[in-house]
Order: sequence, then C-alpha cells, then structure tokens
Amino acid sequence: MTVERLQNTKPTVERWNEVFEALSAEPRRQLLMTLLNAPAGRRVLLPDAAVGPAESVDLSERRLELAHRHLPLLSQRGFVDWATDPFCAQRGERFDEVAAVVGIVHANDEDLPPHLVDGYRRLEDERDE
Repeated sequence: MTVERLQNTKPTVERWNEVFEALSAEPRRQLLMTLLNAPAGRRVLLPDAAVGPAESVDLSERRLELAHRHLPLLSQRGFVDWATDPFCAQRGERFDEVAAVVGIVHANDEDLPPHLVDGYRRLEDERDE
C-alpha cells in the first residue's frame, strides 16, 4: 500500500518541482507574471515581456537567454507556448499550475518577510496598495 501511494504521488511531486524550477529565474518569473496579467489566449512580445519594471538589461542578450534557456524549459513543461517569428509567447496547457502559485504568493504578500519583498517592485507595489 505504501509503495502504491508513493507511485501515485510521484507525478504530483514532479509537478511541484517543475513549477518551482520555472519560477527559479527572474526572466521566467517576469514572463509568467506578464502572461498572468494578459488576457487568456493573448500572445506577449518578447523579450520585453520577460523584463521587469526595475531591470536594466540588454534586450538582445535577454532574447538569446530566452530562446536558448528559459523558453525551452517553460515550453517542455507545458507552461508556455512560444514562436520565433514574431518572437512571442502565450500561456501553455499547464500555465494554471504556475499561475496558482504566483497568485497565492501575491495574494499573501503581507505575510512574506520584508527581505523577500524589499527590492521586488511588483510585490512592493502590491504592499503599498
């Protein structure tokens, strides 16, 4: 019975690992937040959609990072679909999994320690509202 239960929970554990891996890099978080704020089915233009409001980045460098590292990871897990011409992304079939985690964090930002909010403009703005 214990082995059967472990086998049944493994996909769930893997899904959690994939969600947290997707959220472990700032360009991916920014893209996922942009998609979360966009209407369902809407494509967002890259690399702009993966740049935070307080970030100063080289857009051609961000484009390469997205195409070679971040978008393949997000796409393989089903969180986003993307294209190169035009360079854009939209919600994937599993987008709701990362959206739920991001939504919970942002809805409960007042419970986060200040050192996880200070300097993260989106959360700072939400706290100020």
